[in-house]
Amino acid sequence: MSNTNQELVDIITPDNQVIGSKLKIDAHRDGDLHRIVIAELINEKGEYCFVRQATDRQDAGQYVSPVGGHVSSGEEIESALIRESEEEVGITPDPYEFVGSTLYRRQVIGRDENHLFLIYNIYTDQNPVLNHESVEFRWFSLDEIKQTLHTNPDTFGAAWHHVFENIFPDIYQS
Repeated sequence: MSNTNQELVDIITPDNQVIGSKLKIDAHRDGDLHRIVIAELINEKGEYCFVRQATDRQDAGQYVSPVGGHVSSGEEIESALIRESEEEVGITPDPYEFVGSTLYRRQVIGRDENHLFLIYNIYTDQNPVLNHESVEFRWFSLDEIKQTLHTNPDTFGAAWHHVFENIFPDIYQS
């Protein structure tokens, strides 16, 4: 899409029932709950790939989950996962699995983001091909994730912390 602010998203209840739709920019202005797909890339060694955000993004300069984007109004969630993965890291996810969901709300870069995060694991040994949203990627072992959380937690962005604390507590709280 040429202007993602013109993207139409479904407004939902906390239990993921659609109650309307509006432009993404308006949903962020008004704090309306809507869906985001997020995916972790995991290779056969069990390493997680994270991307460092560009300076114009939320969580600028910090590592975040490599795939994250809005589900368009009327779009199937798995279709959004595939689309976002192809757009953001150049990978068509296969195989992938749904691992959980969590509500996340924050004020960031002038927006009231109120999202239902729908989180997936994508299993791949491919390195991502980054778009304009990210400046680099890195594969982290579980030990490196845990050590970084202990020594320099600000390496990771706020949304990343929320996802890992709520969906991957065995990694986050070790």
